[in-house]
Amino acid sequence: MNIMDFNVKKLAADAGTFLSRAVQFTEEKLGQAEKTELDAHLENLLSKAECTKIWTEKIMKQTEVLLQPNPNARIEEFVYEKLDRKAPSRINNPELLGQYMIDAGTEFGPGTAYGNALIKCGETQKRIGTADRELIQTSALNFLTPLRNFIEGDYKTIAKERKLLQNKRLDLDAAKTRLKKAKAAETRASQLNSARLEGDNIMIWAEEVTKSEQELRITQSEFDRQAEITRLLLEGISSTHAHHLRCLNDFVEAQMTYYAQCYQYMLDLQKQLGSFPSNYHSNNNQTAVAPVPSASSNVICSSALTSTSSLVITSPSNLTDLKECGGSRRARVLYDYDAANSTELSLLADEVITVFSVVGMDSDWLMGERGNQKGRVPITYLELLN
Repeated sequence: MNIMDFNVKKLAADAGTFLSRAVQFTEEKLGQAEKTELDAHLENLLSKAECTKIWTEKIMKQTEVLLQPNPNARIEEFVYEKLDRKAPSRINNPELLGQYMIDAGTEFGPGTAYGNALIKCGETQKRIGTADRELIQTSALNFLTPLRNFIEGDYKTIAKERKLLQNKRLDLDAAKTRLKKAKAAETRASQLNSARLEGDNIMIWAEEVTKSEQELRITQSEFDRQAEITRLLLEGISSTHAHHLRCLNDFVEAQMTYYAQCYQYMLDLQKQLGSFPSNYHSNNNQTAVAPVPSASSNVICSSALTSTSSLVITSPSNLTDLKECGGSRRARVLYDYDAANSTELSLLADEVITVFSVVGMDSDWLMGERGNQKGRVPITYLELLN
C-alpha cells in the first residue's frame, strides 16, 4: 500500500512538472512569459552540433547511394544489419556483365576476333567488379561506420542532454514566474486597508515568496549544472570533426586505389585489343577481309574528317606505299600508349614521331623513332602526316 501511495505521489508530481513546463513553453511562444537565454558560446556550440548532424546524415546517405545505387539492395543490407546478421553475398553489375561477356565469347569461339575480345573484356569487367566490392567494404568500414556511430551514438547523447537542458530551463523560468507572481501578490496584500486581511494575506504571500525563492535557487542550480554538462559534450564536436577528417582521407584513398586499379585494368585491356592481328577468321570460320571496327579506327576516321589538308589518315594505301618505298614518314600520335615490353615505344598524345616499316613486321605495327628511342608502335594510334 505504501509503495502504491509512493507511485501515485510520484506520478502526480511528474504530471505537475510536465504541466508546468507545458504552460511555460506555451506562454513563451505567445510572448506572455520571459525566457532565459543561453549564453552565446553555448548557443554557438548547439548550432555547430546541429549543423554537424544534418550534414553528416546527408553525406552518409549519399555515400551509401554512391557505393550501392540499388535501393532494394540498400534496404536489404539495412534489415540484415538491424537483425545482426550478415547479408548474403551477391554478384555486382560489373561482375555480371563480365560473366555474360565471357559466356558469349566462349559461345562465339575464343579463336574468333569478337569472341576473343569479349572474353578479354569480360575478364577485365570481373576484375573491376572485385575492385568495386573492395571499395564498398573499405569505405563502409573506414568512412560510413564512423559517421553512423556519431549519428546513432554521440549525437543521441547530445540530443538527450540538450532536451534535459531545455526542461531545466523551463523549470527555471516557471520558478521565476511563480516568484514574480508571489511578490506581486504580497505587494498588493500589503496595500490593503483592512488589518485582518493585511495580516492574513501578508503572512500567506510571504511564505509563498520564501518558498518560491527556495525553488528558484534549486532550479537555477540544476539548470547551471545541466548547462555545464551539455557544454562539455558539445565541445567534443571539434574532436568529432578531426576524426571525421581522418575518415574522409581514408575514403579518398580508397577511391584513389579503386580508380587507379580500374584505369590500369582498362589500359591493359586496350593494349590487348590493340595488339590483335588484323587477319582473324570470322565467326563462321571463313576468311575475313577486314577486322572488326574498333574505337581506335573511329577516332582516326573522326580525326580525318575534321583535320586540315596537311593531315592524311593512315589508310591501307598509305601504309602500302610506306612499306613499299622503304622510307620513313612523320606521324602524329592520336592518344597515349604505354609500351607492353622493351620492344615497344611508349607514346604521348599529339606528339610527332618518325615511323618506318621493317620487313616481316606484323601489318598492324610500324617501327617508331623519337630521338634515340626506338620501338614498335601500333598503327591504330597514328596519323601519318604529309
